[in-house]
Amino acid sequence: MGLQGFLVFHSFGGGTGSGFSSLLMERLSVEYGKKSKLEFSIYPAPQVSTAVVEPYNSILTTHTTLEHSDCSFMVDNEAIYDICRRNLDIERPSYVNLNRLIAQIVSSITASLRFDGALNVDLTEFQTNLVPYPRIHFPLATYAPVISSEKAYHEQLSVADITTMCFEPHNQMVKCDPRRGKYMAVCLLYRGDVVPKDVNAAIATVKTKRGIQFVDWCPTGFKVGINYQPPTAVTGGDLAKVHRAVCMLSNTTAIAEAWARLDHKFDLMYSKR
Repeated sequence: MGLQGFLVFHSFGGGTGSGFSSLLMERLSVEYGKKSKLEFSIYPAPQVSTAVVEPYNSILTTHTTLEHSDCSFMVDNEAIYDICRRNLDIERPSYVNLNRLIAQIVSSITASLRFDGALNVDLTEFQTNLVPYPRIHFPLATYAPVISSEKAYHEQLSVADITTMCFEPHNQMVKCDPRRGKYMAVCLLYRGDVVPKDVNAAIATVKTKRGIQFVDWCPTGFKVGINYQPPTAVTGGDLAKVHRAVCMLSNTTAIAEAWARLDHKFDLMYSKR
């Protein structure tokens, strides 16, 4: 098979995560020009802030991300923090809790690379399916179901249930409201006990009930991948072991809200210097 590309995990807020990652991405572009570069970028949040200069670091590293990354999955610490508190009843989520949830998303996104699947089978396909223009490459990730073991005993979640959950803003990994934006592309990556008939029915329901708006210059289909490998859970972890799960990757104009927040924080700091 040979080398397909690179997955880079880094934060926007820290010095190493922003500075070193920028240098690394630039070098990879020079040394491996044609290979795909996918990023999982941790967007800073006030609750788990580690540095005063996070807005500076974030703005500066975004410049490199725009030029050198092919597809960048944003993960907002604040959104993950809230999901852990609300869905998993963890009063004060730690980095371990946050990372385990992020790991589930990474696992879902890379499942088709690791097991037999029909969509996003290699790294270049993510770009093809999610990125309409090279610089608009920041898909929003949403994962469902995020439920604790206690709740899982009482709930049998169907394909329709978990699909609907993906369109709830509070299940997203970045704080923004897609209802106020328009979709450019949507990938639904299912895993476990899922059949195409149920998926088609679930999507039809979502389309009629949610009033999902696509931009008028893009094909309006939902790309669907089904992987029969069931989701795995960490023993003694926060998440329940479930029979089926879905990760939705959507390229939406609503992500601009996240950038606007960052810009605002940058401007506030810069004006006080």
